[in-house]
Amino acid sequence: MLRTATLTAVAMLFTLGATAADAMEKLSERDQFLQTLDGRNLTIGIYGLSLAVLPDGQIAGRAAGRDVVGEWSWQDGYFCRSMMWGQREIPYNCQLVQYDGREMRFTTDRGEGDYADFRLR
Repeated sequence: MLRTATLTAVAMLFTLGATAADAMEKLSERDQFLQTLDGRNLTIGIYGLSLAVLPDGQIAGRAAGRDVVGEWSWQDGYFCRSMMWGQREIPYNCQLVQYDGREMRFTTDRGEGDYADFRLR
C-alpha cells in the first residue's frame, strides 16, 4: 500500500495537499521557478521523498528508499519532466506550478490533473 502511494506521489512529483489553490501564485517563468526553489529540495516527509530540481535540467533524489533520476524543462509556462523511480519509468508530463510562500504545488496535465504539495527544504 505504501509502495503504491509512494509511486503515485513520485509519478505526480507530489501528494495531495491541503493548501487552497486560490491562495497560491502561479509560477509561469523558468527563472521565477528557480528563484523560488533557491537551491532547496522538494520534500514530502511521509514518503521519505526528497528531490533536487537542478538548474541544468536534471532531477535527482530518493523516495521510499529508491533513487529518483530524471530530466526537466520549462515549456509554455509549465514544468515538464520525465523520471525513473528505481526501475520504474514515470511518464513525461507537463505540470502547472504554484507557490504560497510555504509549499510548492505541482498539478499534472497542465493544471487539469491531480496535484501534490511539496515543502521546500
